[in-house]
Amino acid sequence: MAPLPDGFSYAEWNATYNALSFGIAAMGSATIFFWLQLPNVTKNYRTALTITGIVTLIATYHYIRIFNSWSEAFEVVSKDGGDYTVQLTGAPFNDGYRYVDWLLTVPLLLIELILVMKLPQAETVSLSWKLGLASALMVALGYPGEIQEDLSVRWFWWCLSMIPFCYVVFTLAVGLAEATSKQPSPAAASLASAARYLTVLSWCTYPFVYMVKSVGLAGPAATMYEQVGYSLADVLAKAVFGVLIWAIAAEKSAVEESGKLLPN
Repeated sequence: MAPLPDGFSYAEWNATYNALSFGIAAMGSATIFFWLQLPNVTKNYRTALTITGIVTLIATYHYIRIFNSWSEAFEVVSKDGGDYTVQLTGAPFNDGYRYVDWLLTVPLLLIELILVMKLPQAETVSLSWKLGLASALMVALGYPGEIQEDLSVRWFWWCLSMIPFCYVVFTLAVGLAEATSKQPSPAAASLASAARYLTVLSWCTYPFVYMVKSVGLAGPAATMYEQVGYSLADVLAKAVFGVLIWAIAAEKSAVEESGKLLPN
């Protein structure tokens, strides 16, 4: 929990306020949608879709906490109908909620992808453990640098967290390519491939946002870019990714159901 810099303009405060609001709306809506779709997929994929909803539910809760913390940290007033002014109230802004959220949801994101691909059981268990632990380690190594103002320390922890990050990204981009090609229909294979590459794309956003404060940006502008960047990346990595998980589950369920209806 680092102290907020003083001197926020209304535009900088409002951009972050809107990004956090958007995060709440996107994650909350996605949670309702995923759980309403559970009866529409076969039991083979309900666990993956349930986990998808849990991920966005956890994210919704933490976005509400971040939003409330952001709102309480500022006093925004307009005197006599003039321009809004933004002042710190002295209440701390707790951005640590993001890392608690990531520590819980990032491993689950990878597990839901593995489950919906319906790999052999031994491979499913092995990949779930490897990718889950690597992603949790990535988040844990990133947090000490996030709360540091010393740029050399930030870069040190960034480099350490990139080791498990690169392992996970390589596994998604290359290691699961063969499993993707074995999906039961071209549509399912295409959706699984899109889910893998969306994860890689959205994940690659995080290291760059993390570096915002390490490349010369500071003060309110850096805080705004960081909060907006993380919020947009989260929506892609959780809500949009979850829609792809649902689409894969729905497509594979349809293929399996149609197979059962075919005459022997």
